[in-house]
Amino acid sequence: MRLVDSHCHLNAERFAGDEEAVIERAGAAGVERILVPGWNVASSGRALELVDRFPWLDASVGVHPHDAAKVDEAGWRRIVAMAGDLRVVAIGETGLDYDRVFSPIPDQLANLRRNLELALELGKPAIIHVRSKAGRSDAQDATVDELRAAGFGEQRAVSAFGPGRPPAVIHSFSGSVEYARRILDLGLAISISGLAFRAGEEPTAEVIPLVPAEHLLVETDSPFLSSPGAPKGRNEPEWVRITAEWVAARRGESAELLGANLVGAYERTFGGPNPA
Repeated sequence: MRLVDSHCHLNAERFAGDEEAVIERAGAAGVERILVPGWNVASSGRALELVDRFPWLDASVGVHPHDAAKVDEAGWRRIVAMAGDLRVVAIGETGLDYDRVFSPIPDQLANLRRNLELALELGKPAIIHVRSKAGRSDAQDATVDELRAAGFGEQRAVSAFGPGRPPAVIHSFSGSVEYARRILDLGLAISISGLAFRAGEEPTAEVIPLVPAEHLLVETDSPFLSSPGAPKGRNEPEWVRITAEWVAARRGESAELLGANLVGAYERTFGGPNPA
C-alpha cells in the first residue's frame, strides 16, 4: 500500500537525534512523502533543515494559534522569508483553538488572517488547525468565516492555486457532515488522523465516505495523537498505515486504491517530489 503522512512534526523535540531511524521505519512501511509543518519561527527553521537532510520530506512554515501572541513582527518577517523558499510547499500550521486558549482569541484571528494572506500571495496551501470548545462549533464557524473573508472558494484562490487544487487543508479533521460540506464547498482538503478513531468522534467517521478522493489526505500528527493498534508512547509516521487502512474500510475501498489516491491527492495539493 502506498502511503503519505500529510502532517508529522519530525521537527519536535521528541524526535531530536532520532529522525533518521524514524524516517527509515516510515519508508519501510511504505510511506513515500511526509509533510513537516512548523508552528513558530524555530520549528519552521527546523523543518527546512530536515528537508535538506531528507529530500523526500516536505516543509511547511507558519505560526500555530498557541504561538499567535508570541511571534513578534521580526519573527513574522522571518516566517515570510522562509515561506518564499522553494523547499516550502505550504503555510502553517496555523488556525484557531478555542478549547486550549494559549493565545488570546483576537491574536489567534490576526495570526490566522496573515497566514492565510501569505498562502494566497505565494500560492502555497494553508495547513489549518481547528479546535472548538467541547460540544460547540465556535472555532469551526470562525474558521469558515475567515476563509471566506480571505477569498478562499472564490476567484482569488483559483487564480492563486489553479483550478481544482486545494488552497488549504483542515488538519486532523473533526466535525460533522455539515461542517465538512462547508469546507469542501470552499475547495479545501480534509486530512484524517487517529483522532477519528476516538470515542465521541462518530460524526467524523460519517464524513470519511463523503470526501472526494482528490480532497482526502491522512496523517499521524506525530509525535502526538495515536491510532488503535499502534504501540503506546510516541506516535510515528509509520503508523499512518493504520489510519489509512481504517479509512479504506470506511470508504469501502481496497487499501491499494486508497493508497494510490492518497499519493495523488498529496501531490495535487503540495506538488510532486522534491527534485533534490
